[in-house]
Amino acid sequence: MILSGREIAAQQGKGIEIIPFSPDQVNPNSYNLKLHNELLVYDEDILDMKRENSHHLITIPEEGLVLQPGRLYLGRTVEYTRTHSFVPMLEGRSSVGRLGVCIHITAGFGDVGFAGYWTLELYCIQPVRIFPYVDICQIYYHTIEGSYDLYDSNKYNNNESIQPSMMYKDFL
Repeated sequence: MILSGREIAAQQGKGIEIIPFSPDQVNPNSYNLKLHNELLVYDEDILDMKRENSHHLITIPEEGLVLQPGRLYLGRTVEYTRTHSFVPMLEGRSSVGRLGVCIHITAGFGDVGFAGYWTLELYCIQPVRIFPYVDICQIYYHTIEGSYDLYDSNKYNNNESIQPSMMYKDFL
């Protein structure tokens, strides 16, 4: 079952934490998350799963930044989220999708117990100008049935910034 927006707000500080939280970002059954002003871009044309790939950060200026097709940009949400008893899911806003911007490739599924900023896998169909601190995506929550273990990853949980792929750690 998906939580309503009212229930997401009611769960603040209980089963769900969204920091900062604003009632203006609550939707009927989701909560809008904002794009931070930094993006991580890989330096190499060929990425390797078995090693750490070099990258650098760029800042999205107030006047915006044009994303180019064929390029992966990793961003993050302004909001830090934590869930104690719900399964978080992330989707792009329809207004963003209608501009040809995708906010995740496969990582829209969260785990109960995840705590951190959401890393966004941004790419676009055609060149598009994006801006910092815009409502870029929405988080929604499912209930979970049965006994469960909280997510406890040393790769991505409790992060403090944009996180590049750490798949190389799976090969160690």
